[in-house]
Amino acid sequence: MTAAAPADDPRIEGPCGPLPPEAAHLDEAVARFLGAGAELGDGQRDAILAALTTDTLAVLPPAAGKTAIYAITGDLLGGRTIVVSPTLSLHRDQVAHLTDAGVAAGALNSEDGRGALAAFVAGEMSVLVTSPEQLARPDVLRELAGAAPTLLAVDEAHCVSDWGPDFRPDYLALAPAARALGSPRILALTATASVPAREEILDLLGIPDACVVVRDVDRPQTHLAVHLVHDEEAKWRQVVDAVLAASGPGIVYVTTRGHTTLLADRLKDAGVTAGAYHGGLRKRERQAVQDAFMADDLSVVVATSAFGMGIDKPGVRWIVHGDVPTSIDAYHQEIGRAARDGGSAHAVMFHRPQDLARPKLFASGRDARAAALATVVEAIRLHDDGVAQAELADAAGLSKAALSRAIPALVVGGSVVQAPGRRLLAGINEAPAIEVARAAAELVTRSRERQRSKVELVRRYAEGTGCRRRTLLEVLGEARDAACGNCDHCDAGDVGDPGGRSGASHGEPTPGEAVRHDEWGRGVVQTVADDSVVVLFDDAGYRTLSIPVLRERGLLTSV
Repeated sequence: MTAAAPADDPRIEGPCGPLPPEAAHLDEAVARFLGAGAELGDGQRDAILAALTTDTLAVLPPAAGKTAIYAITGDLLGGRTIVVSPTLSLHRDQVAHLTDAGVAAGALNSEDGRGALAAFVAGEMSVLVTSPEQLARPDVLRELAGAAPTLLAVDEAHCVSDWGPDFRPDYLALAPAARALGSPRILALTATASVPAREEILDLLGIPDACVVVRDVDRPQTHLAVHLVHDEEAKWRQVVDAVLAASGPGIVYVTTRGHTTLLADRLKDAGVTAGAYHGGLRKRERQAVQDAFMADDLSVVVATSAFGMGIDKPGVRWIVHGDVPTSIDAYHQEIGRAARDGGSAHAVMFHRPQDLARPKLFASGRDARAAALATVVEAIRLHDDGVAQAELADAAGLSKAALSRAIPALVVGGSVVQAPGRRLLAGINEAPAIEVARAAAELVTRSRERQRSKVELVRRYAEGTGCRRRTLLEVLGEARDAACGNCDHCDAGDVGDPGGRSGASHGEPTPGEAVRHDEWGRGVVQTVADDSVVVLFDDAGYRTLSIPVLRERGLLTSV
C-alpha cells in the first residue's frame, strides 16, 4: 500500500477506512525521521495509516521499528505525543532513538524529575516517554492535559492485560487517564497478542472498536520443543543439562524469584557464567545483570518475565522455560527474544503438568457482588485523603482476596485510584456507585474466566501431539494447514494429517470458525488437534471439547 499525494481524497482507502489528509505527507515525514530514501516496512506503513485514521492496535514482529511508528504518527497528527512504556531501560532506549532521529524527546519517571514534564508542557519537547504510574497522578495529568497531546502511544501494550490486573494496576487506569488528557488518538503497539488478548487490551484501554493491524507473528527460524517431566528436582537437572548443551547466549525463564536464584546458583556451580534477574532486586543490581548480559560478560540470565522488554540483543541463540509460562502470549513474547539477527535458535519448555495448577489457582475465586462493590466506592468517596484498602473488606462484606480482585476493575472504570501504601482514592468517574460497581463486577467475572482459559491454552500447546508451531499460530490467530518442519513433533514425524484435521470435508470445526454450543453459546474455534477442539466462547471462555462427542450429540453448529 502506498500513501500517494491524493490521500486526502476520501475515496482512497487505508487499512481502516478512508485516509485523512495527513496521510498525503507520510513519505515526507519518513524522509525527515529516517533519512532520504528510507522506506517503511509493510507493517509500519499500515500501522501509521491506521493510526492517522482511528484508534489502533498494531501487533508487529520484534524489531519492526515501533519507535518510528509513533514518532511519525505523532508528527503527522500535528501535536505532541505521550508514550507509555513499562521499564526505565526502555525509556532510555526510546529517548535515545528519538533524539538520534532529531526528535525533541525526554522521559518522566522515577529517575528523571519534572524538568522533562515542564519542557513538554511548554512546547520545548514533542514527545514525552513515561510510565503508567506517572499518568495515575492527578497533578501530572492536569499539567499534561494543558499540553493538549494528540497521540497517546502505549508501547508493549500486552502489559495492559498481563500486568495490570496483578501487580501494576496503574496500567488499568490508562483509559480514564486518556479521557482526562482530552481523548487523544490511542496507538497501542506490541509484538504478541492472541485474538482474545487483543480484545482484552482494547477493552481495558477503552477502545473496543479500534482498528487492529497484524503482521506475521511466526518465528520460523526458532525450533520449538517441549520436554515432559513429573519430578521438580529432575526438571532442574534437565534444565541445567539443556543449558550446558546449548551454544551461544541465552535466557532461562522461570515464574518465581526463588527459582531465579536457585537455578542461577546451580548453573554457576556447573561452570556457567549466569546471573539472576527479577523485580525484587535493587535497580542497580538489575541494571548490572542486564549490562553484563548485553556485553557478553554473562552468557545466561535466569529471569522472571520482567526481563526482556527492550533487551534487543541480536545474538540470543536459545530460550529455555524452566517453568510453564502463564500464558501463550507470554511464551510467544519471550521466545521472540531469540534470533533477532535472523539466525537459527531453539526454544525449549520443560512442562510439569502439576505446575499448571498454580496459575489456575491464581485465577480462582468468588465473583465480587455489585452491591458490595458499590459500598466500597461510596466509602472511598467519603474520604478526601483516601482510605486504606484493608479497612474496606469487612465493611463491604468481602474477603480481602475478593476485594483485591475487584479493585483493579474499579480502577479500569475510573472510579478508584490506587495510591502508595495501598490507599484508595476516588477517581474521576463520578457516575452512581451502583453503576460503576456493576460494570466492575462483570469485568471481574470476565477476567477470572480469561485467566482460567489461558491455562488451558498453555496445556494444549504443551501436551498436544500435533505440530507445535501450527498449534501456537492458531492460538495467535494465524491458521496454518502445513506442518512447520522445525519442532520436536515434526522431527519425530508426529504431526497429524493437515488435510484430515481441517475437518472441511467432514463438517467438523476449523480454526477461526464461528460456532454455537447448546450450553455455552457463541464462540470461535481456536485449535483443532486429534479428537479435540478448543473453542473460545464469548461468555464461558475457553473450553476443550471432544470431537466424537460433538459429532454424536450435535452440540456444536456453525454460525
